[in-house]
Amino acid sequence: MKRIIYCLAILGITFVGCDPMEDIYDDLDTSADPIVGSDTYTLTSDDYDALDLGFGSFNSEQQAKDSIPQLLETMYPFWGEGSQVLVGYDLYIGSAEGVSDYTGATIYEFTNSDYATAGSDAFGFYPDVNASEEIPAILEAQIVDPVEGDVVLAKYDQYTEDPVVGLADLVAYDFAGSLEGWNIVEESGDDEVWTSETGNVRGNGFFGDQYSNVEWLVSPSIDLSGESDLKFQITQELDFAGDPSLVKILVSTDYSGDVLTATWDEIVLANPATEDMATSEDYDFSAYDGETINIAFKYTSIGDDPSTPDVDEGDAARWRIQSLKIKTLGATGETNSKGEYFMYSAGAWDTIEGVYYLSSADFDSMGEGSGQPGQYDNFGSSIPPDNYLPTFLELTFPYAQEEEELLVIYDYYSSSSGAQIRGNAYTYMNGVWSGHESVISTTLQFGIEDGIWVPDNTIRYTLTSDDYAAIVSALATDYPAATDSMGNYGNMDRRAGNSAEWTDAMVLDAISVVLNNIDPSAAEEQKYIITIEVYNGSNTTEDFAVIKMGGEWVYQN
Repeated sequence: MKRIIYCLAILGITFVGCDPMEDIYDDLDTSADPIVGSDTYTLTSDDYDALDLGFGSFNSEQQAKDSIPQLLETMYPFWGEGSQVLVGYDLYIGSAEGVSDYTGATIYEFTNSDYATAGSDAFGFYPDVNASEEIPAILEAQIVDPVEGDVVLAKYDQYTEDPVVGLADLVAYDFAGSLEGWNIVEESGDDEVWTSETGNVRGNGFFGDQYSNVEWLVSPSIDLSGESDLKFQITQELDFAGDPSLVKILVSTDYSGDVLTATWDEIVLANPATEDMATSEDYDFSAYDGETINIAFKYTSIGDDPSTPDVDEGDAARWRIQSLKIKTLGATGETNSKGEYFMYSAGAWDTIEGVYYLSSADFDSMGEGSGQPGQYDNFGSSIPPDNYLPTFLELTFPYAQEEEELLVIYDYYSSSSGAQIRGNAYTYMNGVWSGHESVISTTLQFGIEDGIWVPDNTIRYTLTSDDYAAIVSALATDYPAATDSMGNYGNMDRRAGNSAEWTDAMVLDAISVVLNNIDPSAAEEQKYIITIEVYNGSNTTEDFAVIKMGGEWVYQN
């Protein structure tokens, strides 16, 4: 069998954490004996980001088993066979019962005509309109063939004060954490130019160097029939641009899926994009009154010529677009973006009680600065809901009763998965709102086998005086001389040929006695490393690696 030797014994030092000393590793890298180490480590937010896990947790134990070895390879590059690390991590175990009924519900976005049917001839319900009373009739008219039990999230705007006549948003795209249904079209180049960021969409052709790319971001079809005196406005920023004309805002009335065959008109603004995020003028868009159009952002970058590495002839700007609006003459004013849940039951749409969807005003009340929920009206991995919601609920529902429960649903942005709707159940207990624990902290052990990190269930155990006594009692008849020596000295005689010698086979019998006592229900393929006091001319210890196979304890290969 193979002996397991620790680096502590070889070096006379202790490795702590994940910062091995490089000068020692340099000396040991060429050693014939690998470093065998043991450590504990808890994943940080940076680790989850490095693994592209925007949630800050794993969705399953298997995902953790598949992902964590990537980190361990980087953290312990010189550790060898037999090394172990116990890794602490967060595991997402699921939302409270019933939450998924609402996070996955059908969404109905209210239109201008919907507001008009309720007497609000504007782009939202008037302040004095009871939206909850008006919505069922609108859902009945707009949702075809609903099924008993269907759940709908009705999303709408409501003016916080009486609107005034002026330019109002007819079409608005807010690119905070979402492409808003726009389609990426690759014309040339190998890189992913357009990406969705927390507060904008970004076109970028710099990937450690400047590369040649032409990539479009094309809107869904926009129906402007019946509209007139239209205006166009965009909020954008352009950095590192040698030639600003390489980025273009284009409009087509005949786009049918192929950007190269459509006819495109370029929008040339009086206030084009600069190195500061800024909003353009209200550009005259009346040429498209009554039309059905598509808008496109066309990004072009030029790569450096590899044949002239000392010359910088590339041009790869960074184009950030925060929002786009098409406006028309109408009522305008401050609005609150809200949502309410309705269920189709007995032929009618009924309000669902006990579910609360956070509005834009709710997010704003938790702070509108950078890194606060109101900045983009959502939560995220860096803005966790549990940091804000208990206080928000306490202020919003000051008369909550003991054990009262509320399902809170909210918008959430993940860097890896984009915009989502998430939620949790909150219960009022002892004067505090507490959320259902959807994430738990747990551990997994990993070891190196055949040169790679793998999940490892090995348990390290050192025999006690009680264990030696149990071995003597169980094996005295089979090995009288060896057990007699053990009873006298509290160890195993490992001198070859000695009358009291414990051979490898005898040691396995002794280990089996101990493990069947301390872990009688051990699962198949459970591993142990057993440390035993031995005498081989001097008093020392020896480690033995065993595994349960076919219900029996055997040595690991």
